[in-house]
Amino acid sequence: MRGTASSAVGDGGAVVADVQEEAFLAPDFDPKYIKLLTQESILLGGGAAAILLQVAEAGVGAGVNEHSNFAYRAIDRLRTTMTYVYCMAYGTSQERATIVDMVTRVHESVNGTLNEGRDTGKSYSALDPHLQLWVAATLYWTAMEIYQSIFGEIKDPKLHENIYKDYSILACSLQVPPELWPPTRDAFYTYWDEKVANLEITQHARDIARDLLYDIKIPFYLKVLMPLVRVVTAEVLPTRIREGYGLKRSPKTYKSCEFGVKATYRPIPKSIRSMPVKYYMWDMRRRLRKNTKIFDKA
Repeated sequence: MRGTASSAVGDGGAVVADVQEEAFLAPDFDPKYIKLLTQESILLGGGAAAILLQVAEAGVGAGVNEHSNFAYRAIDRLRTTMTYVYCMAYGTSQERATIVDMVTRVHESVNGTLNEGRDTGKSYSALDPHLQLWVAATLYWTAMEIYQSIFGEIKDPKLHENIYKDYSILACSLQVPPELWPPTRDAFYTYWDEKVANLEITQHARDIARDLLYDIKIPFYLKVLMPLVRVVTAEVLPTRIREGYGLKRSPKTYKSCEFGVKATYRPIPKSIRSMPVKYYMWDMRRRLRKNTKIFDKA
């Protein structure tokens, strides 16, 4: 659900033109538009789709498969991902700088050489700006897909652009230079469509998908939700990616689920819907106070 993409904000300047490197460290930095989405716990429902999109990029897939025991640390990986996302949106300037430094130090050890697919022999690194751009792009895209499926299409093109601009912080706070983030939503979807059309689903990616959707090591009370996660993931993924993973759609089940979520989730008070933000920010600050490791693996 892309809505109507506007090519500019205000009098035509590119939406990320005023995003300077490390601007997120300024004390007055407040990405208020990204919070409109990240405050909603329902976005976690798109987590598996985002991961499968990310690892469909060979460099990301190899890094995850070779440097992270995915199936056995799914909950911890969720914690570290959401800690980063929520800190960029809700953290203080000092907290953001600390978390970015921690993520970068973990990423420094994630590198190697691709051993399968059309890019066999090519080196990869988690510090590669193009890989980081893709990861951030998947977070924006899946967030928009899930949010608009539950709350309806965002009609205001300026609001659309402001949300998109704020999401650039998930890329540009790391090694992605601001000029690499597509300057408008139109440019983003051009980048997105070209990327999706050229991704190669490797065996690394399929192994991760199997671990994530079928062999994940999580508590039983969460595992009972996995059939529903598989339905949502297959429905959200672009057709080419879904078919590359061999996932089957269940449109009727998905529509029933969507109807049920709309009926039950939207009336819940925002203070409850935003509980994951509160929990992960509390957990991050507790770990910082106690000097406990936040990020162990990529």
